[in-house]
Amino acid sequence: MSRAANTPRTAGSRGVPFSASPVLDVKLPTWRSRLVLFLLFIAFLALIARALWLQGMTTEFLQKQGASRYARTLELPATRGKITDRNGQVLASSIPVKAIWAIPDDVLEAPKEKLQRLAALLDMSEAELRKKLDSDRQFVYLKRQVEQDIASKVVALGIAGIETRKEYKRFYPEGEVMAHVVGFTNVEDVGQEGIELASEKSLAGKTGSRRVIKDRLGRIVEDIQAIREPHDGKDLTLAIDSKIQYIAFTHLKDAVEKHKAKAGGAVVLDTKTGEILALVNLPAYNPNDRSVLTGAQLRNRVMTDTFEPGSTMKPFTVSLALETGRVTPDTVIQTAPGVMSIGPAIIHDAHKQGALTVAQVIQKSSNIGTVKMALQMQPKEMWEMFTNVGFGQQPKLGFPGAVAGRLRNFKTWRPIEQATMSYGHGISVSLIQIARAYMIFARDGDLIPLSFQKTTGLPPSHRVISVKTAREMRAMMEAVTLPGGTATQARIPGYRVAGKTGTAHKIEGGRYVNKYIGDFIGFAPVSNPRVIVAVMIDEPTVGGYYGGTVAAPVFAAITANVLRSMNVPPDSSITNIIPDNSVQESM
Repeated sequence: MSRAANTPRTAGSRGVPFSASPVLDVKLPTWRSRLVLFLLFIAFLALIARALWLQGMTTEFLQKQGASRYARTLELPATRGKITDRNGQVLASSIPVKAIWAIPDDVLEAPKEKLQRLAALLDMSEAELRKKLDSDRQFVYLKRQVEQDIASKVVALGIAGIETRKEYKRFYPEGEVMAHVVGFTNVEDVGQEGIELASEKSLAGKTGSRRVIKDRLGRIVEDIQAIREPHDGKDLTLAIDSKIQYIAFTHLKDAVEKHKAKAGGAVVLDTKTGEILALVNLPAYNPNDRSVLTGAQLRNRVMTDTFEPGSTMKPFTVSLALETGRVTPDTVIQTAPGVMSIGPAIIHDAHKQGALTVAQVIQKSSNIGTVKMALQMQPKEMWEMFTNVGFGQQPKLGFPGAVAGRLRNFKTWRPIEQATMSYGHGISVSLIQIARAYMIFARDGDLIPLSFQKTTGLPPSHRVISVKTAREMRAMMEAVTLPGGTATQARIPGYRVAGKTGTAHKIEGGRYVNKYIGDFIGFAPVSNPRVIVAVMIDEPTVGGYYGGTVAAPVFAAITANVLRSMNVPPDSSITNIIPDNSVQESM
């Protein structure tokens, strides 16, 4: 073998053998290589443990996380029940609309021209639209309750990330005429006022749901299953008669405008069934457009506002005096000289009358005559009479906002308080309360509950006064509308009517002020009462303020049209009535 074969290879430039290279001649400690091997082994064991944990112990969690990326549960809205009047006239119904929603990240990638057209369709500026889309959420509503034709145009734009959802919008065909009875729902189709709120549970029904698979753009690609079928709400038939409601609303509106009053209210009751045939308030609002709704428009004054009823309370005091045998309709009471002192307080009549029979005390509306009868009775007797007809108690109507009024316990009454309450001061009631209380005069002494829903059969009743007392009171209250009475403007050609006027100062800040409420509560026809009509005019400023002047004519106009619409036969031969406005009630 040659020498060259046994000579090591060298680097040509430096003559360094490859086996002796300083780069290759690196010596590591043995413990370091073993440590690396051990760490690799530990990491491999950790991976095995993690794999076993994920695939064996958390399978259900991982499946849910995966499904959340593509599976969705969609709510299936239930159709809200219709509300109709007693004759089937629709007062509230649901119409299908669309909710426009978006996935912000996808929509913002759309061309500017399409976003501008989208904003225009949704009746908003481009800046408003971009503000809604500038969200970290994966889902935002752009607009709710969009009409179907507008929603179709939005879909036609073909913008990725824009979707629609079916929902319903409430429509009220009668508008402001029925506003305070029917109420309205919010954007979620949940009742907020009136019957919509009172009967929310039965009207709303129950929503359903279904599972679907959606792609990345939110489009449904497959139905998985129906989880729960929706159940539509139940339809509701009210006792309200839309024709009578319109009659009451129209005449009340004319009176409020004529007297430039702050507000007004009226209610019509069926004396046979206790059904509420009409309930109106002014100011009113349009439930289909609540963009400028105010608190004054929203208030259901017939149900929620209380006031001192004034002389409309006198029939209850007098009927108690008759019922207990302390007086008869012909008993004479001296009211001269027109003033009366009870301690330091002075009570007076609007006009000096002299000696009056009990019947004339009602006809002339004498405060002094009423007080002299009241002071013959124990406070407990009067308190029981007032509570028996519902004063001081919340009406059991299931209607939101109905108030109890104010009637203090008889144990705290002083003589002057007993005296003033006998003619309607120091006590507060709502219009619906006192209208119902007049049932005892129209129904021969018994009282029945009121109902907003159409009823069948005879309602339960309880007796408050005897038939004899009720009929005596009817005769006295009819005299109120005859010449010499305080409400001659309440008369109706062809029908005998009965009722009582009331006028009371308003209280502000705990003190009486020179503002008035004029009211009239009456019924007709007297021979067989069919309806009770109560009218209240709040703060009339033109044409007087007495109940006989501002409220009695409204009663006459409403009652005349209501009796004719119900085909109630006339019970009087009177065809021409000349009003006699010479007598006004004491307050």
